[in-house]
Amino acid sequence: MKTLVLDKTQIDTAANILKNGGVVGIPTETVYGLAADALNGEAVAKIFKAKGRPMDNPLIVHIADFSDITRFDLVSEIPESAKALAEAFWPGPLTMIMKRTDVVPKEVSAGLDTVAVRFPAHPVAQAVIKAADTPLAAPSANLSGSPSPTTARHVLNDMDGRIDAVLDGGSSEVGVESTVITLAAEVPRVLRPGGITVEMLREVLGEVEVDDAVLHRLKDGVQAASPGMKYKHYAPKANVILLKGDDKAFISYVNAHAGDEVCALCCDEDLLELSVKTLSLGRRNDYLTQARYLFDCLRRIDENGTVKTVYSRLPSTKGVGLAVYNRLIRAAGFEVIDLEAL
Repeated sequence: MKTLVLDKTQIDTAANILKNGGVVGIPTETVYGLAADALNGEAVAKIFKAKGRPMDNPLIVHIADFSDITRFDLVSEIPESAKALAEAFWPGPLTMIMKRTDVVPKEVSAGLDTVAVRFPAHPVAQAVIKAADTPLAAPSANLSGSPSPTTARHVLNDMDGRIDAVLDGGSSEVGVESTVITLAAEVPRVLRPGGITVEMLREVLGEVEVDDAVLHRLKDGVQAASPGMKYKHYAPKANVILLKGDDKAFISYVNAHAGDEVCALCCDEDLLELSVKTLSLGRRNDYLTQARYLFDCLRRIDENGTVKTVYSRLPSTKGVGLAVYNRLIRAAGFEVIDLEAL
């Protein structure tokens, strides 16, 4: 299969591929998605094959207007909470899980009785959905388990020859996948943090819980109710180790383990004090910037070719920091060294 590279003037070409059951990498404001017709189970199955993704991992359905939920009969009932969240945050980086109808193929829902729905803010994504005239199932456009793609080049690095086309819409602005909240539980619960923070959700809904799997391993035997809940995810080939401790302890530990095969994923303030290869995510407390550049940095680690161990500071869990923490803890396979205990 030859993967076509399209630009944003070729929306109709991408839409025609999707209408005919193909798979296209498309830009969104979060990360690039691997899109197929969400109402075509055979087309959706091609996403799993291209990614090497387990079939028990549900996908997110992308729409181009709130009315698409009823137009395509995606959910059995739209809760009032969904309407309130849509008013506040759609289009944008928020995914809502609701009870699905039988219109949604089992390949999308992974056999669950729910469906995850998002209205992306990226104009190219919206244009493709409208031109295809169908909702699009679209997980991140990377090989399963590797860092998510934030540019068309990242998509090609993983998917060249595996998918029909990639549509180049520039770099993703948010940089991490959407926040996922389930509205199918008694109390709304965040299953995956993102650019819409827990604090922002609580301003609209009041009580919002955070699932235990956001900060910890998914318990054995429990099926993922959302993308991004698996044990190891977003990982480069190099081994990522998180360091818990203050600034001085972080710098001291990394410098004590310096070597040609070591890299530090750090902040701007650390650069002059570290004696190893460095990749900065941005300023120490600027979690919006850190989220935007996290996956790009993780991919650059592998592009270096010589790095085998990456040390990163354990982020804060406040605001967008929770999304950075969630991605890094999974990239590290939950390997954390407590420097205060050494």
